[in-house]
Amino acid sequence: MIPTAADVLAARQRIRRHVDMTALRQSAWLSSASAARTWLKLECVQVTGSFKIRGAINALAKMQQGARIVTASAGNHGRAIAYAAEMLGIGATVFVPRDAPKAKIDAIRRHGADLRLESATYDDAEIAAQHFARDTGLPFLSPYNHPDVIAGAGTIALELFEVHPGISTIVVPIGGAGLISGIAIAARSIAAATRIIGVEVEASSAFLQSVRNGRITTIDPKPTLADGLGGNMDPETITFGIVQKQVDEIVTVTEAELAEGLRGLAREEHLIAEGAGAAAAAAVLARKIPARGDAAVIVSGSNIDLGRLRAILDS
Repeated sequence: MIPTAADVLAARQRIRRHVDMTALRQSAWLSSASAARTWLKLECVQVTGSFKIRGAINALAKMQQGARIVTASAGNHGRAIAYAAEMLGIGATVFVPRDAPKAKIDAIRRHGADLRLESATYDDAEIAAQHFARDTGLPFLSPYNHPDVIAGAGTIALELFEVHPGISTIVVPIGGAGLISGIAIAARSIAAATRIIGVEVEASSAFLQSVRNGRITTIDPKPTLADGLGGNMDPETITFGIVQKQVDEIVTVTEAELAEGLRGLAREEHLIAEGAGAAAAAAVLARKIPARGDAAVIVSGSNIDLGRLRAILDS
């Protein structure tokens, strides 16, 4: 079931006591780079360090206390689910790849979720979680292919237009596309002409390849600083159809551009971002987003290991 704008509005009411309305900050640095007025939506300072808490709370708040769910995550969704599950009295088993950032793994453990580190890649973790859910009869809650998760992410667009009704372009990182799907659904209901531009990494551009081919296409993901954007999509995901219909353009950034975006956010904006969180800013900085009107750039998360951050900043 594809969520509607009404679902996003309902999600806003459901989660508003539990999540922050994050700041929308104008960036002189990115405005100069893009020759357009550019604003940063700071989901990097959201509860649990990423936008993922929006979908996690929205989905789990609809369940009965004492219920149990299974999920897979590159890290941020798992952290958000563990936090929400602890708060709402829900049991959660979270499958995460073994090489997920320690910052994300440690946070999942702190919130008491049943953490499974049995898989080498995100794709493997998702398959293992789906098999576990099927074997145990527990519901599988996808980090992106679920209407409640998508609707929760869409609440970001409501906040954008409340603060700045003149936003004409929204630049959004794409992993499984739950974030961009929710934002597009909500934004189109408010201002139909809004340009929605997605950003993938060259190392793992499943949506760009799939949109070009007109069908979901399996890729061979390469290592990337943006661990939250790596991997293939669920062959049955509803987000692919949403992206096909609602997203105007998908661009990619290189690893070097991603690192420069991350350094720029730290140097110019004094913001800590993880690789995925810096992807949209990196695309603007690399002049891959055509300048027009006022653009909102989603800085989606900040859960990066300190050692990796230090290495990138020092390079």
